[in-house]
Amino acid sequence: MTKWSESSPVDLDTLIKGCLEKDRQAQNGLYKLFSGKMLNLCFRYSRSREEAEDTLVEGFMKVFENMHQFKKKGSLEGWIRRIMVNTAIEKYRRANKLYRTVQLNEVREVDFSAESILNEIHVKDLISLIQKLPSGYQIVFNLYVFEGLKHKEIAEKLGISEGTSKSNLFDARAILQKGIANSLTEAKASNE
Repeated sequence: MTKWSESSPVDLDTLIKGCLEKDRQAQNGLYKLFSGKMLNLCFRYSRSREEAEDTLVEGFMKVFENMHQFKKKGSLEGWIRRIMVNTAIEKYRRANKLYRTVQLNEVREVDFSAESILNEIHVKDLISLIQKLPSGYQIVFNLYVFEGLKHKEIAEKLGISEGTSKSNLFDARAILQKGIANSLTEAKASNE
């Protein structure tokens, strides 16, 4: 068995080989190396920290079970990321939450530039707004905006029509615009 310690430099090939051999220290090393970034990814697809952590653990179990499928044709981080996203999608599909909708009341356009929004709203607040989206909207928004998937790909992954994907993205954006506008209004009011 190969020994891995936090004080030694990380050798991905050694960690991969150890994970293929079911070496717990190598698995722990791989987990520690990527868990922070992957937890942030899981947060975007979750409603709470606990749900994000569940997705993370489930995703890493799949990483370790399927390490033999990693062919080193891309980055290990990218491969792990795809597993995490797919795990989040599977969790949503199992929970059958994709078709829940909300009514949009008085959605107004936000007249702020992207730069001013980023200056005024914290990333944590933006993630919180994304987490509050209805499940179907949240997952379509994340796949389109953060993963760069097209509506056809999203529809195939989620088992919905392209029209539903487009509609969910439109509604998600409208809800987020309203939430951002409310956050900015509250921030300006508290600064006055």
